[in-house]
Amino acid sequence: MIKFVAAFLVLSLNAYVYWYMGSEEVIPARSESAEFPNQLGEWQCRNRETMDDEILGNLMVTDYISCTYSNPTKENFTHLYVGYHERQTRDRESGKATAIHPPEHCLPGSGWDVIYSKIVPIDIGPGGEAKRFVIAKGNERALVYFWYHSRGRIIARNYQKIMWMFLDRARLGRTDGSLVRFTIPINHGDMEAAEASFQEFASAVTPLLHEYVPN
Repeated sequence: MIKFVAAFLVLSLNAYVYWYMGSEEVIPARSESAEFPNQLGEWQCRNRETMDDEILGNLMVTDYISCTYSNPTKENFTHLYVGYHERQTRDRESGKATAIHPPEHCLPGSGWDVIYSKIVPIDIGPGGEAKRFVIAKGNERALVYFWYHSRGRIIARNYQKIMWMFLDRARLGRTDGSLVRFTIPINHGDMEAAEASFQEFASAVTPLLHEYVPN
């Protein structure tokens, strides 16, 4: 029995390597992030944020949206980040991995601590799962939602992102994907207001994402 399992694993690995190496890499067509609207209903982005070369070199992101959207009817604002990676492999020139970085790995380096984290279902847009967490820096608190928007899937678990990336590379020749993240300050401890801002703003954003994040 053990020999049978070992032989099956070897054959499966050989088949996967054949598919992986033999399939042609596909880079799907998409709209540039610069075309993403600055006005979404009453939510407005006044100044797009530009990341410096050092940050871009670390993230290895192909294209991105980074802006704070404000709403005159809301006390707080919402920061939107959508980072698109046309491939998640290893860059041939620099040798750096171009895979999406999980946000919780980057937050401690910027002074934020994750004090609550949970994977939750979301019913906005195409639906799926998101990671919802609360972060803290001194007396500041913020609500964060993020998910991996990859080839039509909305997922929150890192192992699923990796599993589907390898399978889709073998089957479809694609490793492209995006990180979609919303960050909302929690003013005066009002979690309900922050949650309401996320729900309203994300409902305006998600119907547009397929143009910038290919399914």
